[in-house]
Amino acid sequence: MFLPGDPEMPTVPSETPSRIVQTLARHGYNADREAVTLLARANDPVAAIDAVVSAAGDDILRITSSDVRACLDSDTVATGAAVSSAVTTTEPPSSTAATESTTPDSAASTDSQPETPQQPSADTPTSTATKPHQNQQTQSKSPYETEGSNATGRKEVVGETTGTPDRSPDRNPTPADITGDITGRSTGTGEYDQFVTTFRDRYEQLSKLLKGRVNHRPATAIADMPGGSDAEMIGLVNDIRSTASGHWLIELEDTTGTFPALVMKDRPIAELVDELLLDECIAVQGTLADDSGILFTDSIHFPDVPRTARPSTADRHVQAALISDVHVGSQEFMTDAWNRFADWLHTEEAEAVEYLLIAGDMVEGVGVYPDQDEELDIIDIFDQYEAFSEHLKAVPGDMEIVMIPGNHDAVRLAEPQPGFDEELRQIMSAHNPRISGNPSLVTIEGVSVLMYHGVSLDEVIAELPEEKASYDDPHKAMYQLLKKRHVAPQYGGKMRLAPETKDYLTIDTVPDIFHTGHVHKLGWGKYHDVLAVNSGCWQAQTAFQKKVNIDPDVAHAPIVDLDTLEMTVRKFA
Repeated sequence: MFLPGDPEMPTVPSETPSRIVQTLARHGYNADREAVTLLARANDPVAAIDAVVSAAGDDILRITSSDVRACLDSDTVATGAAVSSAVTTTEPPSSTAATESTTPDSAASTDSQPETPQQPSADTPTSTATKPHQNQQTQSKSPYETEGSNATGRKEVVGETTGTPDRSPDRNPTPADITGDITGRSTGTGEYDQFVTTFRDRYEQLSKLLKGRVNHRPATAIADMPGGSDAEMIGLVNDIRSTASGHWLIELEDTTGTFPALVMKDRPIAELVDELLLDECIAVQGTLADDSGILFTDSIHFPDVPRTARPSTADRHVQAALISDVHVGSQEFMTDAWNRFADWLHTEEAEAVEYLLIAGDMVEGVGVYPDQDEELDIIDIFDQYEAFSEHLKAVPGDMEIVMIPGNHDAVRLAEPQPGFDEELRQIMSAHNPRISGNPSLVTIEGVSVLMYHGVSLDEVIAELPEEKASYDDPHKAMYQLLKKRHVAPQYGGKMRLAPETKDYLTIDTVPDIFHTGHVHKLGWGKYHDVLAVNSGCWQAQTAFQKKVNIDPDVAHAPIVDLDTLEMTVRKFA
């Protein structure tokens, strides 16, 4: 621990809450919000921190406002660290901070003019129960809205904050309720029979969603029906191939066997074949051929999100920040942008942001892709998590934080992924975050958020036509997962599946919000009233990404109003 006057005593480069939190953390202390605010408002924050650290005992872990006031009122800092009666503000990152807005063809652009949010006067007391929603902006129509959607959830992207708070935000989040977490429940050993069990459970779960729409008959029963009969079947897609005439033959499999369904190329439903993935569950209706050996298909049904589904909302104005792919340890991790994000969370403008949901890839990892070691700033995986924890300490301590792992994190690659082990949990114990598996259904303020890192998006984008799924519009690929009611329907390729007694990757409950990451692209929209958000990343383009032509959307923070499910995206780079 550094002592006052020690030449190695770290200084505070700017009077911002996150810098103060980081400096205290380097001394081994946490601090409550009011304590940080008092230090930020001191005439000489460096001297104030020096005094507080000197006065704190070795058994003290958390600096309180009382500790700070005692030091600021003492003779030790009376000449240079008294609490200022005026609010100290930091210089804005740019006097002409650009404001981005969404367009029908893009998640974000820089063509629109900035819209300055109104803030209450520092002299006028306000409460979260009575104050109007902040940053309320005109909602624009989404071109990706499907029939039956009432709103898009799109709002203009606004610039970053330009000042420090008038007062400390007053947050009171409720603990998140988490379901579907594989952590501590995994029983898979990789044996063949366990894969059979997983796919059987997938079929049982998803077929229940389809049986209300078709009169399902088992494959063996359909084979025994007379030619020309009407038949309906639910099955997993076992194979898709084209015939010599250009028609499509889909082989479906249920628990009794397989049966082929033929889709004629000139039928309207032929375009649905382009959306099919192997291993997903669908229902077909049609007429048997004269020899009963094939089903001429008239319609295809997906499990899908019901048109009657209506989202739940919070009963008060409260917000959640959705981020992913922080990638601490990479040479391209955007430290300054993260600090600006953390600073903004300390402002009154962000007082309604009570939840931070991080959808995987806290760190860059080691050995994830070829020659990755040449792009690492921190080469040890545990040191990467230590550094991530330090950055997490800059986030307000009274926020509810929920984290799931991703493919760069130090957990198994096969999905579902369990949450971090105890050693990593101890490292990342700042603010006592809730750590869950990937995927998990997280309910906050009555709003359910399906958090999934998103590795399967690579498969969906590779297999489907560009207008159905692309990296530029990652939320479209997410629409497909909602339609299929499964976060990773196709097994194989880049998608690794851990066989379990239950398929934890099915979307058995329709979420209000679907939050993913992984592809490092920003995109959002509504599908049947479900808000789908891919939140971009906090890592600038790496040499590897240049090779594979990935242009990331960096340092964006989607902020969702949980009482309306409208969304604002803030950019911090």
